[in-house]
Amino acid sequence: MTDNGNWETVIGLEVHAQLSTETKIFCGCKTKFGAPPNSQVCPVCLGMPGVLPVFNQECLNYAIKVGLAMNCNIASNSRFARKNYFYPDLPKGYQISQFEEPICEGGKISVETDDGAKTIGITRIHLEEDAGKSLHDKSKSDTKVDLNRCGVPLIEIVSEPDIRSPEDAYKYLVKLKQILRYLDVSDCNMEEGSLRCDANVSIMKKGSKEFGTKTELKNMNSFRGVEKALNAEIKRQIALVESGGEVIQSTNLWNEKTGEIVPMRSKEQSDDYRYFPEPDLVPFTIEENYIGNIRNELPELPEERNKRFMNDFGLSATHAGALTASRRTADYYEELAELSNDPKNAASWVMGHVNRVLNEQEIEIEEFSITPKRLVQLMDKVSTGAVSISAARIVFDEMVSDSSEVDSLIERLGVEQVSDDSEIDKIVQGIIDSNPDESERYKNGETKLKGWFVGQVMKSSKGKANPQMVNEALDRLLEIES
Repeated sequence: MTDNGNWETVIGLEVHAQLSTETKIFCGCKTKFGAPPNSQVCPVCLGMPGVLPVFNQECLNYAIKVGLAMNCNIASNSRFARKNYFYPDLPKGYQISQFEEPICEGGKISVETDDGAKTIGITRIHLEEDAGKSLHDKSKSDTKVDLNRCGVPLIEIVSEPDIRSPEDAYKYLVKLKQILRYLDVSDCNMEEGSLRCDANVSIMKKGSKEFGTKTELKNMNSFRGVEKALNAEIKRQIALVESGGEVIQSTNLWNEKTGEIVPMRSKEQSDDYRYFPEPDLVPFTIEENYIGNIRNELPELPEERNKRFMNDFGLSATHAGALTASRRTADYYEELAELSNDPKNAASWVMGHVNRVLNEQEIEIEEFSITPKRLVQLMDKVSTGAVSISAARIVFDEMVSDSSEVDSLIERLGVEQVSDDSEIDKIVQGIIDSNPDESERYKNGETKLKGWFVGQVMKSSKGKANPQMVNEALDRLLEIES
């Protein structure tokens, strides 16, 4: 963890996550990423005169689901507000958001830090619509505006100022993303803008109870970018105060290329946005049985699944953590463990060869071509001695691009394991006869040569000889030789 001398850091994060709904929050326009500019818009999301928004109930369900997963209190009464500001990419001149009556408040999540588990408070989670996007790189002289994102549904998750280091901020974001993806409410793709983070940061003397003046950081395009930007801003504030200066409340941009903090504007207060209740959307009531139905639909969350994998499958905390990092990976592993009835071996395959292919192909496990049912067929071949583990790896790599039956792949690749006593004895005896010097050294007590003999046999058999039977044959035949 970064050492800032006599200074303590106070960090709060505001995370915007795009909800994975088919349509926008107040109209029927699609939310598909990558559509041609201004092709997914209508009079409602463009704010034309005389139109009325209609609330997408699925957005409400998603927000409640997130609130429950993060231990929030779900409001029985909530409503939308208008947040007024003027940007070229905000055609209405206001954003429909929530202010005094958010859907979720007073939550918390647990984050594993270098100092152990730490609870980070969640101040509030509220719904709002996104604005459009200004494009500065499409023309040398003009700024273009794409309004496809206008009205795209967002939840904003605001943390308490409980984070005390950039490293812990990174871990908090990783945990947040994990929960959102377990819930299937957001794909959390930062490159596509479906997860964005702003940070509020201040410094204070160690032991002090009074927070310093905070600044806001924007334009951070990755979790590591958030960590780097926070470190840079903390260093800037400390240097400023220690040289006799004063931190001014402001909004700053992070320049990833130069590693610099660039002033953007003075920090707005809520009064600057002139919030008032949205007149076109009535307040709404959330019944307890409605919340209960959503609670019953919650999936098993990462912490619960992690503990179950350790208890039921005998996995270490490290392995369980890796296998539950994503819901789809956990699903894949659990099916493989149950089909194979060998959970530790299943963990080795998923964490080893399956993850290797995912990384090489830069894909998610749901795009992986080998199903658990098919992979367990290969694992069975190893356990019955039909193929060696080294041969199984060759077959596995072929299975990634070839959907043929496992038996036919083994036959075509010619990697069937030789388990015939007489055939193995013949290969082993040939190696002994071809290497009399090594045989003599072995019988004179240089027993470490046995590994060399095994290697020679496996090389001669092109890796097909049963390793256990090779060892037994060497013990028997080298003993005869001596």
